[in-house]
Amino acid sequence: MRNFLILFLLFTIFNSKAFAQKDTFPDGSPVPDWFSDTQATDIDQLGKHYRITDFGVVRDSTLLQTTRIQAIIDKAHEEGGGVIIIPAGTFLSGSLFFKQGTHLHLEEGAVLKGSDDISHFKLLMTRIEGQNRKYFAALVNADGLDGFTISGKGTLNGNGLRFWRAFWLRREWNPDCTNVDEMRPRLLFISNSKNVQVSDISLINSPFWTSHYYKCENVKILGLYIFAPHKPAKEKAPSSDAIDLDVCKNVLVKNCYMSVNDDAIALKGGKGPNADKDPDNGGNYNIIIEDCEFGYCHSALTCGSESIHNKNIILRRTKVSHATRLLWLKMRPDTPQHYEYIQLEDISGSAANMLYIKPWTQFFDLKGESGIKTSTANNISFHNINLECKRIFNTQSSDQYQVSELSLKNLSLSAPEEKGIDIDYIHHLQLENITLNGEKIAE
Repeated sequence: MRNFLILFLLFTIFNSKAFAQKDTFPDGSPVPDWFSDTQATDIDQLGKHYRITDFGVVRDSTLLQTTRIQAIIDKAHEEGGGVIIIPAGTFLSGSLFFKQGTHLHLEEGAVLKGSDDISHFKLLMTRIEGQNRKYFAALVNADGLDGFTISGKGTLNGNGLRFWRAFWLRREWNPDCTNVDEMRPRLLFISNSKNVQVSDISLINSPFWTSHYYKCENVKILGLYIFAPHKPAKEKAPSSDAIDLDVCKNVLVKNCYMSVNDDAIALKGGKGPNADKDPDNGGNYNIIIEDCEFGYCHSALTCGSESIHNKNIILRRTKVSHATRLLWLKMRPDTPQHYEYIQLEDISGSAANMLYIKPWTQFFDLKGESGIKTSTANNISFHNINLECKRIFNTQSSDQYQVSELSLKNLSLSAPEEKGIDIDYIHHLQLENITLNGEKIAE
């Protein structure tokens, strides 16, 4: 009996949560329990409900109702907070600004549709393309909030077609025009905020970046459907990044579908020779992207094009199809960059390139300084990958950057034009159990 009790106690101890294997970030630090809590937003716990049709807003997809909707947000804020509810129907608006204690809920069948007239979007100091500058507000804006949520089964529709056509016409007239030369609003912009949750809605047809998070901490992006077209040529959505994380910490992206005509998830943080010294800039830390699906995109995960430091980034349990790249490290010659502890695991599907590393020279500016800035990438791992691609490593050596500590383990790759793995310029390359086109090339 005594031996039985001892065995029972040992079994209980070693199966308790206290001894359970802890999820860790790539640098070995523990993943906080916060990342495993994906409880749905309960709008009944967020205060009074403000259904916009109860306050004079009408169901009319052609009538601009920005002022009326903003007045409801302001009223909710003044009365202590609450949930702005968009019921079924289509409601046309310019830029809206949520305030502390207010939330947005889109019921099933609800569409908050952005105006296609740029004059309906406020011109203000904001964050765009790695700079703090005067530009246009998004359709939905939230700045300096704690606990802000967007929820429901409805849709934010950027109504981008007119903007896309104008951009491609301008680019045809002036091939050197930048993204911000053509005036376009984003769909969602959340800045300087914490404890944010955006869940279950659809975000479609953004004129510019679809969703942008700047200087945010503890953000959960759950169950979103994000789409912008990549064809036909003159009506595809330029620069329609699905999710841009810009100087953010502790972010969970889970159970999302993304298909856009640019990068799906881009990590940003600043650009320029002294970008790392500017307090407006910074890195992205502790980012987990899991259980997602990527359709067409320029890259599933991108570091850049304006980025300084990214650390502890996980992309896992993911399916990709029609992606141009799985991981893209954009190396700017005008910006000091450090990409480290990036882990990709349990990924299947197709991507034209698995890893893409080359100098990124579009619109770079050394601002009068001589000589390029050097960058590093280290401790990057691809584990448990089953991928069809044209190029496994579309990379090149450069005096501009150094890549080291690359781990490849349990890879089954199909790339008919590839004969082997030739990335000798990468320092400390680790290969284990690699199959290429049905042949084992590393044990």
